[in-house]
Amino acid sequence: MTVLSNSLLVQDDRTRRRNAAEVRFRACGLGAIGIAMLALAMLLTSVVSSGIGAFRQTYITLEIPLPAAQLDKSGTRDPAAMAKVTTFAYAPLLRNALLARVKQLGITATLSDSDIGGIISKEAAATLRDHVLANPDLIGGTVTMDALSEGRIDGYFKGRVTTESAALDGNTSPEALQLAQSLADAGVIETRFNWSFLTAPDASDQRPEAAGLGVAILGSLYMMLVVLVLALPIGVATSIYLEEFAPKNRFSDLIEVNISNLAAVPSIVFGILGLAIFINFAELRQSSPLVGGLVLTLMTLPTIIISTRAALKSVPPSIRDAALAVGASKMQSVFHHVLPLAAPGILTGTIIGLAQALGETAPLLLIGMVAFVRDYPAAYSDAAGLFGEAATALPVQVFNWTQRADPGFVERASGAIITLLVFLLVMNTVAILLRRRFERRW
Repeated sequence: MTVLSNSLLVQDDRTRRRNAAEVRFRACGLGAIGIAMLALAMLLTSVVSSGIGAFRQTYITLEIPLPAAQLDKSGTRDPAAMAKVTTFAYAPLLRNALLARVKQLGITATLSDSDIGGIISKEAAATLRDHVLANPDLIGGTVTMDALSEGRIDGYFKGRVTTESAALDGNTSPEALQLAQSLADAGVIETRFNWSFLTAPDASDQRPEAAGLGVAILGSLYMMLVVLVLALPIGVATSIYLEEFAPKNRFSDLIEVNISNLAAVPSIVFGILGLAIFINFAELRQSSPLVGGLVLTLMTLPTIIISTRAALKSVPPSIRDAALAVGASKMQSVFHHVLPLAAPGILTGTIIGLAQALGETAPLLLIGMVAFVRDYPAAYSDAAGLFGEAATALPVQVFNWTQRADPGFVERASGAIITLLVFLLVMNTVAILLRRRFERRW
């Protein structure tokens, strides 16, 4: 027969089993947190190590003569006549400037003149042409230019390309890397922060060193404006009606259930809906930020409605009763007292909804935002209307770059993911600060 002890300092078998179960539960919880933190650390390490190179770019500093006989044969500085001179006429100027620089430094290269010129990016000729067309007075003189290096040369200075891999690569050679290293030792080649990655448009498959996020960032900004302008007032108005004014019956219950279900619908379904309604039926422009914003508005509305209703519910009923007791109408009690008190929760839910919309890819692919776009979209134009010009978005740009074969685009895609994560981190930080700034405890 077991004798039970009456002392609190002596544990019986049941207490020991209960304490052991609690210890095991805590260990499982800590293990789960550890696995999650490890997975997050691995993800961030992989993304940052792969993409940090996209924020640095290698440039070749050259003194480039601009002969008038070649760039402006008429001598009139007529923009139309000068525009007829293509980039094929500017490429030899860059190559000759590099050959002269190599000769001036006394560097011995076993490469042909064409291969030496190959360490300059093909984008450099287009950049030089645009600069000359914008400044025709430069013709006849000499201009100093930081030309983009070719993608493999850029990869060599970032550690992505080695002499061993260059020996197996048909686009470069170990001799080209040696020449680049000699020019870097002489201060002609320099690797520095790459502002163009954040401002330049996308580039062709052969020029990863020139690809940037400028159009994608602008397109995402336009879409977020559309989502904010439409989703916030519609979502808040719907929430106020359902929470404060709608009668509690089967019809309102049906609406609430459908809103909750819509929040769990896969985002690609909203893309199919947007394709059918906005493009096929309403005949809005494909690839436009307006259509993208409308699709993301449909996707974000359930999130805003649910978070707004939760914020309204968190306001104590005594606030409403006090307002009604002093003679306020139902609408006055809601808009003058309940809504201001629920504003922090509404703002937090709205920002989280916008952050979710910013990272969505699938619905945008269905409405054609994966198209290659180099021109910066205007907010308004007579031909396309408001936010009607073709654009792309940050997550779609990541998807687009991962489909390309050149290894330089893998670095670009990881760099775009870092940029997207920074935007999401900033938006979530703003949501936390707003909640802490205006939060009230009852």
